[in-house]
Amino acid sequence: MFNLCSSTWPKSQLRADWAELLATPAFRPRALFDRFHIELLATTEGAHERLDHHRAIRESGWDGQVVTAYRPDAVVDPEHEDFHASLAAFAELTGEDVLTWQGYLRAHARRRQDFIAMGATSTDHGHQSARTANLSDADAAALFDRIVGKDWTAQDAELFRAQMLTEMARLSLDDGLVMQIHPGACRNHNAWLHRVYGRDKGADIPARTDYVGGLKPLLDRFGNEAALSIILFTLDESTYARELAPLAGHYPCLKLGPAWWFHDSPEGMMRFREMTTETAGFYNMVGFNDDTRAFLSIPARHDVARRVDCAFLARLVAEGRLRDWEAQELAVDLTYNLVRKAYRLPDAPPRPLASAA
Repeated sequence: MFNLCSSTWPKSQLRADWAELLATPAFRPRALFDRFHIELLATTEGAHERLDHHRAIRESGWDGQVVTAYRPDAVVDPEHEDFHASLAAFAELTGEDVLTWQGYLRAHARRRQDFIAMGATSTDHGHQSARTANLSDADAAALFDRIVGKDWTAQDAELFRAQMLTEMARLSLDDGLVMQIHPGACRNHNAWLHRVYGRDKGADIPARTDYVGGLKPLLDRFGNEAALSIILFTLDESTYARELAPLAGHYPCLKLGPAWWFHDSPEGMMRFREMTTETAGFYNMVGFNDDTRAFLSIPARHDVARRVDCAFLARLVAEGRLRDWEAQELAVDLTYNLVRKAYRLPDAPPRPLASAA
């Protein structure tokens, strides 16, 4: 890795050197993919979005593993400004009548198969809360009619999102996709920024999240299904020891994702280990995966996670709570084996290592 951030460089020169380097073949995405020894990279696409880019990658003959993940937020959140436009695209892609409850559910099942064909092993759900629901078919259909009829309240919208998390768990039992839930982000908190520049431009703030009560309807229905895999993330650190670790330690379907977003830092990662491991154990976690959009940060983020985990393990060895060979095995598991198992990743074909540039 090159250190291109020397404080002795004028900012204008730094920008020029970055631009010059990024224009070279060595800094093209596929070259970096090889240099960083990335085994698999997953993007997320909406249920209403085409997968043409993934098809193009597969048809290009390149052997890098880039897969998709099913992110249906835009068609399950009535408060999303593009909800009805996304539903229309969803209907076009699936050929289903998505304005009826059963047609809408069939469209999700059909679309998930399209994603599986493009390598998906997981779904991704970014709801503001962890609330779930377990309505009867009749009540769910009546709620859906209000949603698509635009005759709904904010309470209806939250209930619909809650019901859809449970429906997604049901579909995961059918098709085997691993379910990721990452609630607790109060997105677009700055109303001016959202109004002027649109959603997802910043001003996302961590919010208090209830997992024990919120997930109970889903867990009452599916919590003991060992074939179901749900990975929980949080921005609410106060839930680590009180809620998430005990839930993951008890329910067969639950695992904890790593410290995420605001807490994806040396201090945040260590707090996560200290507050969850004693109750949940190492093997109810998924190791480390990151969700960076900055391609060049991938190696650094994984390096930080490995150093933090090894520091935590070394302390346990020094205190006589682990033997050194156990810590060595755990270091490999936390780095590689657990995440591959948690996301049900297929065996990767060997790829030649890139030469140093």
